[in-house]
Amino acid sequence: MSGRSPRGQAPDDDSEHRSEDKKADDIEERAELSTPMIYEILRREGVEEMKRPITSLWWSGVAGGLSISFSLLAQGVLRHELPDAPWASLVTSLGYPVGFLMVILARQQLFTENTITGVLPFAAEPNRDNLLKLARLWAVVLVANLAGTFVAALFWTYTPAVSADMRGAMLQIAGQTLSDGPWAVAFKAAGAGFLMAAMVWLIPNAESAKIVVVAVMTYLISIAQFSHIVAGSLESFMLVLAGRESLGHLVLVFGGPTLLGNIIGGTALFTLISYAQVADEMPSKASTGS
Repeated sequence: MSGRSPRGQAPDDDSEHRSEDKKADDIEERAELSTPMIYEILRREGVEEMKRPITSLWWSGVAGGLSISFSLLAQGVLRHELPDAPWASLVTSLGYPVGFLMVILARQQLFTENTITGVLPFAAEPNRDNLLKLARLWAVVLVANLAGTFVAALFWTYTPAVSADMRGAMLQIAGQTLSDGPWAVAFKAAGAGFLMAAMVWLIPNAESAKIVVVAVMTYLISIAQFSHIVAGSLESFMLVLAGRESLGHLVLVFGGPTLLGNIIGGTALFTLISYAQVADEMPSKASTGS
């Protein structure tokens, strides 16, 4: 006798339950992560980053500095090939996301990403131990990123990897780094820090659109002429090596204000506000030892 139900008869309970379970699974798969879930994902990433050995952080940070240099190279290629037109800067900025995509998809260390992932564990438990771990993470990654961009600047300046015309286009873009005073640079850097932290917050929900999220956020940083401490340090180093600026001037006009602005924008303006959204929803204080 066939196991099929007679015409007009309701399906058996098991079939109904299986159907409802499948619907629930489909809904769960399509549902976006909630704010507390995003927070917890990023907090755990921060905990893991804080636990990594210094040597691992260092070489990952150096790799990040080297990779980010390809943003300026891509921009230089576009600038070199484009006519001198009002719209050319919008197209040239399309090269800016290249280095960031390399860093983020390769899971390399970038200082501005750690203004959110490294801060969330400290925001959950603001004690001396977590503060020291955060300071260690920031210091190692920042110095490693700068070491990587300095090596990249040496490479693009002193080797025949790029033509003199291409190098000139890269230096022309780099010259925009000092087009503003330190006060304006700090505020623009706060905008870049906010966008970088927002990008990190969006990635867990992005799934297959991760590349689009990274590209859009970093493209906006470029067209708005916001200051990014790592990408901008490559431009600064190239200007110094070309004899166009002094290192001391760049530190005062670009380095200090940009670092401060990136931290304020990424940590104070975005990360702490994001933590405040979920603080009362968490069952207990998150432990960095988890």
